[in-house]
Amino acid sequence: QVQLVESGGGSVQAGGSLRLSCVASGRTASAYDMGWFRQAPGKEREFVSFFTRSSGGGPVYADSVKGRFTISRDNDRNTVALQMNSLKPEDTAIYYCAARASYYVSRNPNEYDAWGQGTQVTVSS
Repeated sequence: QVQLVESGGGSVQAGGSLRLSCVASGRTASAYDMGWFRQAPGKEREFVSFFTRSSGGGPVYADSVKGRFTISRDNDRNTVALQMNSLKPEDTAIYYCAARASYYVSRNPNEYDAWGQGTQVTVSS
């Protein structure tokens, strides 16, 4: 079992930056790969990014955030961070950290094993 706690988020103007962090805890936390999803009001939960430790793997991004967001992982601390630059109003959503006991990336939220509580990101125009 793994528990996820997010931090960061907040409100910024368009073009600004925010950084989200997620800490995984639990006896088997190091066995999980982690990523981020987001959910805007009235919309389905949407894949944002995932960091896979598989051989030849690394970061994977949704097309909507590629070039603006950067995911990183600190294996010693079992943390994953999402640096969000050049934010747009359409990035406004609740952002969720998600963990998966598999190195293979999945864009399907139903294939993740644990979720954080979510953190609000609001981008004003």
